[in-house]
Formats: sequence, C-alpha cells, structure tokens
Amino acid sequence: MKTCNFNTAPIIQVAMDEELAPFLAATEPAKIDQVGMEQLQLGHAAVYARVLDGYPVLLVRSKIGGTNAAAALTSVISLVSKQPRLVVSAGTAGGLKSGIAVGDVCVSTTLAYTDADATAFGYVRGQLPGMPATYSSDDVARDMALAASPTLNAATPTSANAKIYSGQMLAGNSFVTAANVGDTRTAFPEAISTDMESTPLAQVCEAYS
Repeated sequence: MKTCNFNTAPIIQVAMDEELAPFLAATEPAKIDQVGMEQLQLGHAAVYARVLDGYPVLLVRSKIGGTNAAAALTSVISLVSKQPRLVVSAGTAGGLKSGIAVGDVCVSTTLAYTDADATAFGYVRGQLPGMPATYSSDDVARDMALAASPTLNAATPTSANAKIYSGQMLAGNSFVTAANVGDTRTAFPEAISTDMESTPLAQVCEAYS
C-alpha cells in the first residue's frame, strides 16, 4: 500500500456513505505518512486516504448537515491537509430549476444559504450577517467539471438522459419541499439546486483562502 503526504491533497467531501461508495470504488487505498494510517475518525467524520491515477486524494464522509460538514472540513484541513489544492462538495441535491430531473448534474457558480434571512438588517436574502452575500466556486475547477462531459449546456445529454447544469447552488438546514419551494424559487430565481452542506463548505474554504 502506497504511503503519501496529504498536506496539499485535494479533498472530496460527501455527507453519506451512499455518496462515498463510488469514490471509494474509483480509487485505491493509501496511508497518510503523518499518522501511518489509511483511515481516520474525526468526530462524526470518516477520512479515507486514497490514490487516484497515482495522485493522493482525501475522501471525507461528514454525515448530514452544515455543521457536520464544516466541522469535518475544518478538522481535515487542520490535521491532515494543511493547504488543499481543491475542495469538492459532492453528493445528492434537490433540483430547483424547472426541468431538472433525477440524475442530472449540477455544478456551482456561486453559493448562498437557502434559509438565511437578515434582510431586516440590510443584508440580502441568503447572506449570513458579516459574511459575503455569496461564495464563488473556483473558475478552473468549474471549467474542468464541465469539460469532463462532452456537453456544456443543459440541451444535450451527458449520459443516457442526464443533463448538466451550471449556476447558483444553495444550502440550508431545511429540506426544500413542495410547501416551500415557491418561496425559494422567488428569492433565488437563478438557483439550480439546494442541499445542506455545499455553502458551509464554501464558507470554510473562504476562511482559509
């Protein structure tokens, strides 16, 4: 088993074991040379040292929710990957844009909080007080994600009937359902999806940038 230095390794973070499984299947196990282990348990988070095409990558399963996600990423950056080249928030999300279907792929341009509302104090909807109104994804990483598919727009399938979308993604502590999706779409007309972890991870990345 290969032993690697993970100080600058990319981090791919998911919330659930089901979301982690494809990444484990696509990579090979390795050991973190700082601790001599291939897997760490950091609170609720499980961290896996892996190799993809010869390059080290850290897979993190945080469990569901923004607090779990932010705590996991902060712990990994502090203890293992001191300055990751890239942080990818991966997994499932609820579609907001009309026409999005199960199996479609969403790639973020900006990120905001679905249920943050401090507009009474002059902030925009989706902005935590004192924090940026939105967080931006990395241009190079976004372009690479889109280029991984033969199409860059929603008009042409990426595989089978799946389509790829790029736009604002949201995250919050409440599931968006039929009862509240109308308000979410009104407040964020450009948003394509919502989950619980992506924006908190973007906030952590902004703090370390």
